[in-house]
Amino acid sequence: MSNVESLVGEWLPLPDVAEILDVKISRVHGLIDERALVALKVGERKIRSVPAEFVKDGEVLDSLKGTIAVLKDSGFTDEELITWLFTEDESLPGRPVDALRAGRKTEIRRRASALAW
Repeated sequence: MSNVESLVGEWLPLPDVAEILDVKISRVHGLIDERALVALKVGERKIRSVPAEFVKDGEVLDSLKGTIAVLKDSGFTDEELITWLFTEDESLPGRPVDALRAGRKTEIRRRASALAW
């Protein structure tokens, strides 16, 4: 298991994401293409999956798309941005993904954009 896999913990294969969001699998692929979601190939079978915490109350975390854009603009790969979102930060405290889930997107995006410099 890679470091990012264990850091995230719970992953949702794309068909599960489609079921939770109540959309067709093609829509999940569209969300990934639009950078509203990020997926990695994880597990023994290398199944394309999304961190479970990117979904909340049957919806994609609304602050995720803009945060992904900021991190991608800073040159992060998909794996690096997931690692950053799921790594404990004592100054927060907690993980950036937890702050996003708690509605603190401005602070997280400010920190993310500072990474580019």
